[in-house]
Amino acid sequence: MATIDKTQQDAEKMAAALAAVKFVKDGDVVGLGTGSTTTFAIKELGKRVKEGLKITAAASSIRTEELAKSLGIEILDLGSLSSIDISIDGADEFTETLDLIKGGGGALFREKIIASLSKNAIIITDASKKVKKLGAFTVPIEVIPLAYQYVFDQITKLGGKGKLRSVENTSFITDNGNLIIDADFGLVNDPAKLSSDLNQINGLLAHGLFINLTSKVVMSEGTDIIVFE
Repeated sequence: MATIDKTQQDAEKMAAALAAVKFVKDGDVVGLGTGSTTTFAIKELGKRVKEGLKITAAASSIRTEELAKSLGIEILDLGSLSSIDISIDGADEFTETLDLIKGGGGALFREKIIASLSKNAIIITDASKKVKKLGAFTVPIEVIPLAYQYVFDQITKLGGKGKLRSVENTSFITDNGNLIIDADFGLVNDPAKLSSDLNQINGLLAHGLFINLTSKVVMSEGTDIIVFE
């Protein structure tokens, strides 16, 4: 994974966000992801709404919803939608085959619902997120609290090393009231199989492997925009 300084990384995030927002059209229902890169896109959309762009949006987290509303973007109830025209979100890692790890910000379940509903799911990243194989970043797993130990043990059986996510010595709680296990499976040779295996675990609400859910990745590297699709 490339290492770049924070200023350059933010410039790349902004460039990717601006490139992705150009795909949004009048009348679109837009899925809004969560995280630092997506924040650039939401702010740009807010600016365009003030300039007359007419969109409605679905948010992947409470903080995204609050930001969007503060910028004048109308938010719809995600649970009432049968489809989303376009979604813009970030990723913690991605490969050229459009497999992703997401969920570093803890919003993976709602992000996955939005991606599943999206006709055009766009991921925006800086160059540091591109990898040959997923797995340097741990796989976030949202788990219903009463199933915590069971899920933890099943992750171990799959060869993963799980760790309960905490913030300032307190368990991290998702917007859905659940816990997150960050699972280290090492470099993942077969993301689709691991995704399928994780999907079989009762009590596991969602995991951060996004397979066959992405239309394109818009990556900024220096002054270049590179699109993988």
